[in-house]
Amino acid sequence: MVVDLERGLCVGVDVGTQSLRVLVVSGTGDVVGRGAGRLDSVRAGERHEQDPAQWWAVLGRACRQALRGVDAERVTGVAICGTSGTFLLAGRDGRARTAALMYDDARAAVEAEEVAAAGADLWAALGHRMQPSWALPKLLWTLRHGAAEVRAAAGRGELTLQHCADHLAGRLTGAPVATDWSHALKTGYDLDGGAWPAAVLEKLAIPVEVLPDVVRPGTAIGRVGEAGAAHTGLPVGVPVRAGMTDGCAAQVAAGALQPGSWNSVLGTTLVLKGVSTERLADPHGAVYSHRHPDGGWLPGGASNVGAGVLKLRFPGVDPAVMDVEAARYEPSGGLAYPLVRRGERFPFVDPSAEPFELGAFASEVDRYAATLQGVAFVERLCYQYLKRLGAMVDGSLSLTGGATRSKYWCQLRADVLGRDVVLPAAAEPAFGMAVVAAAGDGSVGAAAARMVRIAEVVSPRPGGPERFAEPYARFVDALAERGYLDGALAAYAKEGS
Repeated sequence: MVVDLERGLCVGVDVGTQSLRVLVVSGTGDVVGRGAGRLDSVRAGERHEQDPAQWWAVLGRACRQALRGVDAERVTGVAICGTSGTFLLAGRDGRARTAALMYDDARAAVEAEEVAAAGADLWAALGHRMQPSWALPKLLWTLRHGAAEVRAAAGRGELTLQHCADHLAGRLTGAPVATDWSHALKTGYDLDGGAWPAAVLEKLAIPVEVLPDVVRPGTAIGRVGEAGAAHTGLPVGVPVRAGMTDGCAAQVAAGALQPGSWNSVLGTTLVLKGVSTERLADPHGAVYSHRHPDGGWLPGGASNVGAGVLKLRFPGVDPAVMDVEAARYEPSGGLAYPLVRRGERFPFVDPSAEPFELGAFASEVDRYAATLQGVAFVERLCYQYLKRLGAMVDGSLSLTGGATRSKYWCQLRADVLGRDVVLPAAAEPAFGMAVVAAAGDGSVGAAAARMVRIAEVVSPRPGGPERFAEPYARFVDALAERGYLDGALAAYAKEGS
């Protein structure tokens, strides 16, 4: 079933790090309603948590805001995306029994090594490597070190793992729901076998009963119940459909669903997602592949650099004003590797990687310019790494995420990448979820072709790629000098710079 193009509306929900967003979208791609609310989180060392109760509270307010002035009876489907690797444990009644362990929570370093060893052959076959921030190692940590009552309840089979999207879908329907194979990837789901890896889980003493059923994105997993309708303003009975992770959702919103096309999502962190007919294998584990709902694969990776560093390093500044001033420093007098925190996931995996700044900055604006350029340098390095792995990267390249609000940064990224970049009209993961809800059991690519519109194509400025070639090469050398990149990769990454 697909949405009625004339009358039907679909609701897409995106639960991010700092906010929850809701879009109401027509079958032809018109955004007819918007809602949003702020989310808080707690960081303590390697730990990063959110309160699932806040997700639910904000979802109710944001849905009602988005539906204001809209005929809610026209809504034909809802889909939800969340940050990849974020999960909680809940009772069979759907009530959260733990905080949500976030996508970048890195407390499970020891458990990640155990998980990697227990499923070494499977992870190699699937083309990825377990990392401390992935959900399966964090689940193992929780079952070992969580509150005593949580461990006891899990042992009695009373708790289930719920990814962020699963939890909210269950609250909407009034009953636990299946997860999708996109959110399930970092929880260890075997995409080839179509099942949870029972032998691996047995080695780790993780009861398979704690894990949900898994379905294709777009599958109907329930209907909005009376309590969900009262909370959100959605009509009772609206189908709730399995979503995807936020990175995949942004890729759908960009329409980057054909082999060779790529989408760069720049929000708090930088995420790259593309399309390949064959799974892209990465022996170092920086790149992993989701399964495409229409067939084939969605390879990509997530860096720990991103726009989130701007609030940390330049609190209280006006980005629009700083963008204008930063244009005077091309290139900057120094270099910045702008990690949001310690540790990197892509284009290399190194939990000990540290942010750094090199050289002399003429001013704080120059330092700001170096930060913008540093993110762009990492983005270019990521594409070089993907190309070295054998990925096709010569298709369309779209930019999505909150950072696209900065026209200057988009232009800078086109210059550093040395190629045209496309800006979709609705560059939001919530829009991608509306597309998935509209597609239902049908082709997500076909739904995106109907709904996704291009707002602008940004081309490199004359002399732009050449202007940034030398500082990019120095940036790569600085990473290699610290042991983050091997010499062969560093040399390859600088080709043409």
